Amino acid sequence: MNVITFFLVGLTVHVVFFLSIFDIYFTSPLVHGMTPHATSLAPPAHRLFLIVADGLRADSFFTPLPNGASRAPFLRSVIEEQGTWGVSHTRVPTESRPGHVAVIAGFYEDVSAVAKGWKENPVEFDSVFNESRNTWAWGSPDVVPIFTKGAHRDNMHGKTFGPEELNFASVDASRLDNWAITEFKSFLQMANSNPKLKAKLLKDKIIFFFNLMGIDTNGHAHRPKSHRYLNNIRVVDSHIADLVSVVDDFFGHDGKTAYVFTADHGMTDWGSHGAGHPSETLTPLVVWGAGVEKAHRVTEPQPYSDGFLKEWNLEHIRRVDVNQADITPLMASLIGVPFPLNSVGVLPHLYLNNSGWFKAESMYTNVMQILEQFKIKMAQKKDTTLSCLFIPFKPLTESKQAEFIHKVRMLILMEKYEEAISLCQTFMSQALEGLRYYHTYDRFFLGCCVVLGFVGWALYVSLVILKTHASLERSARVLKKTVVIPSPTLMKLFIGVMVGMTGFLLIQRSPITYYVYCLLPIPLWYFVLEEFGHLIDLIRSAGSLPLWKCFGYFVLVACGIELLVSVFKWPHTDLFEMCCAGLTVFLCHQVVSFFHRSFLTVGLAALSLWPFLTGLFGNAKFRSLSWFVGCLFLAIFPMMPVVGRAPNTHLVSYAGLLTLISSACYLWSSRQKAPLRLSDRCQFAIQMVQVAVCAFIPFITHSSLQKHQGLPLLNQIISWTTLASSLLFPLLSSTRLFHRLLSIFLSFISTYLLLSNGSEALFPPALSWVMFVWINIEQEALIAEGAAHRQELLSMDFSANIDIGQIRQLKLDDIRRSFYFVFFLITAFFGTGNIASINSFDPTSVYCFITVYKPYIMGALLMWKVFIPFIIVMCTFETIQVATQLSSRSLFLIVMVISDIMALHFFFMVQDYGSWLDIGTSISHYVIVMSMTIFLMVLSIITHIFTSKRLIPWRRQKSHFT
Repeated sequence: MNVITFFLVGLTVHVVFFLSIFDIYFTSPLVHGMTPHATSLAPPAHRLFLIVADGLRADSFFTPLPNGASRAPFLRSVIEEQGTWGVSHTRVPTESRPGHVAVIAGFYEDVSAVAKGWKENPVEFDSVFNESRNTWAWGSPDVVPIFTKGAHRDNMHGKTFGPEELNFASVDASRLDNWAITEFKSFLQMANSNPKLKAKLLKDKIIFFFNLMGIDTNGHAHRPKSHRYLNNIRVVDSHIADLVSVVDDFFGHDGKTAYVFTADHGMTDWGSHGAGHPSETLTPLVVWGAGVEKAHRVTEPQPYSDGFLKEWNLEHIRRVDVNQADITPLMASLIGVPFPLNSVGVLPHLYLNNSGWFKAESMYTNVMQILEQFKIKMAQKKDTTLSCLFIPFKPLTESKQAEFIHKVRMLILMEKYEEAISLCQTFMSQALEGLRYYHTYDRFFLGCCVVLGFVGWALYVSLVILKTHASLERSARVLKKTVVIPSPTLMKLFIGVMVGMTGFLLIQRSPITYYVYCLLPIPLWYFVLEEFGHLIDLIRSAGSLPLWKCFGYFVLVACGIELLVSVFKWPHTDLFEMCCAGLTVFLCHQVVSFFHRSFLTVGLAALSLWPFLTGLFGNAKFRSLSWFVGCLFLAIFPMMPVVGRAPNTHLVSYAGLLTLISSACYLWSSRQKAPLRLSDRCQFAIQMVQVAVCAFIPFITHSSLQKHQGLPLLNQIISWTTLASSLLFPLLSSTRLFHRLLSIFLSFISTYLLLSNGSEALFPPALSWVMFVWINIEQEALIAEGAAHRQELLSMDFSANIDIGQIRQLKLDDIRRSFYFVFFLITAFFGTGNIASINSFDPTSVYCFITVYKPYIMGALLMWKVFIPFIIVMCTFETIQVATQLSSRSLFLIVMVISDIMALHFFFMVQDYGSWLDIGTSISHYVIVMSMTIFLMVLSIITHIFTSKRLIPWRRQKSHFT
């Protein structure tokens, strides 16, 4: 297999493995074709007002002021006298779209929606808005269109403010809430002069929806502990009091209006959301009006151990907590519309103030609606599975369904409503369990196929490494004992397996992706078995081939990295045993680092001792001490808090100053051995001025925002210009090793400074210093390896690089270099934050570029910030390949196998149950490792361009160095 073919096959395999978890673990749970179910009894309310305060935390809302008063006096009086309250428990991802879908449609969106940024509908779904006679909505352009766009009925009407209004630099975002209420008042005034519209409003099954964005916007801009965020709660409360008064006047105090007040998600102390911290998942719920149970005073302790009741001074009022999706059946029951077809919410009947008959009938309707989904799901799976292989969900057979329906109807006829409600709750939990059973029916089969593909690919790459890049000679005695399957026979065997698997999938009418996951392992294992003779040879030569030990570790690590150190023992002790033991510890360390960033500190502290333990210190004292100090300084960053740090733009300025001093020192010290041309001196001067400017732009920008003067236009122009020029400047500089690296560093550090607001700005200079020393100290390692001569680093040129396809035999130090490379890549990813957690990103980091809420632009800028340290490490490794004449292909294959073993480890750890924070983290870990491998393939080409290519906009005389 040639290099290009191998690259394309590897890229395809990793893309398939990358996408596999979304088919195996996170396919959409929605089904279609169900029959709607609605309670036959008359509902208590004709209309319902759903008020969602975006980004409102439960503690911020319920906690009283120091003097005992409430930030929301009107809603507090509702809690204590007129309605029922509780905490709504949301799920990850705590974003606006998933939260609103859970409240309005009754189901929790999965990762299949992430490709559309949680904005557009990845699949069609039903909602209480669809089932209502008419729904009017006011709010954000990111929320309201989710439910009004593409509606099949002409019953949904929405109005939004302009996207430019979502500006984090605005004086006070509470004006967004004022806009919604003002628009509603104007709407009622228009209805008074429009008989046709007023007639619509006076009918039943009407919903009014308000998406209030002020609290969320103020939280992002000023933090939830700020005066503006907390004062916005008071503003929302006064608007709701005004709203209730206006509604009562318009509808003549008819007592047929129900109100639901809640939030889609909360917010962390540092102004972000998306993950599973309690400050994000706990939101308030207050319900009052027609058909709602009034405040129920209690004297006994309530069944909640979180301590909030005492903190909120609400021990005397009954608290009824719900899951966020439970709000949907509650609203449907209050106004008498059919329960949304895709809802998995359970009706919280304690919120209802109605007869036992009505509550029992409503619970029965809830059960029948979920049972409809179960029947469709079961039928779909039964139709696509061979009858001999189909295993039904035994707790919910057709006979048991009929028995349940009969029993509940009898209990209702006998007026044993409490027993009927209890039976409905039990049966509903079984139906939801059955839905999950059929939703995950093929998971084990698909998981086995992907694991087979993983193992096959890792084995094949390992064989390529050992066969092509190590000196393996097969003796005649071993050759005679080796039994090799003839290639034509092997080909026929695997073609037969592929035909059989294809036929099996066709009979089962499997989705097209199933063919990819099931058929991909077959050619991979064909390539492995095609090298069967070499595999047998390696096994029989295990005692004499040092590199075989590495291969053995690679295979065994996939089965249990943590167990290898204590379980597996080599027959004798030598240098390579230490190397393999180090490999095992390294892999364990890398996996643990994904969960505990502090382990990176331990790893960096251990790495700092490398020159002293290997004898390099004697020949390179200054470089060894620089490595020691640099690693220890870099080790500080993983110990620093990921989030919640107060912005400190002075540290950004210090980082810029440190960059300028270190760059000037290098240029001064190398002026004799590597003199610069005039054009290069001018370029470095421009770049250093650019760094100086960018070091102070964040300070000026944040000062302007604190004074409510907005983002200065000049700062914004400089920021975007710097971002664009950072991709161009390196290509204009000299291709000498350190001159090109310095240009890359100055270009990217300028952008990084603009995207920083605190201590993280010091991370790229510290990382770059360690990378600079690493390049130099590898030169000393070449002498220790026995290199006859070496070329001075200052005289090396990227453009004179060796042929990228050149192959040479591996040495133990080459394996060490690959380990260091992977370690520094992970350090670059996790050094200043946890990319695996959505809420680790501080939106204030992009304020030098944009303050208006543009999620795609903001996300792209934050991801570029993440990739800058990654690119610094990649460029460094490209330099080491040039300096050590290292075969890039051999090293890349080693890194690929290490990454794949880690990815397989995380594949087994992916979960869609338990803590929703754990679910999101497990996905992120797997995606990061797989992305690292895929990006290595792509970024290695980009890095090669950044380091070795040069744009010459003007002609000049030729010279030895370009």
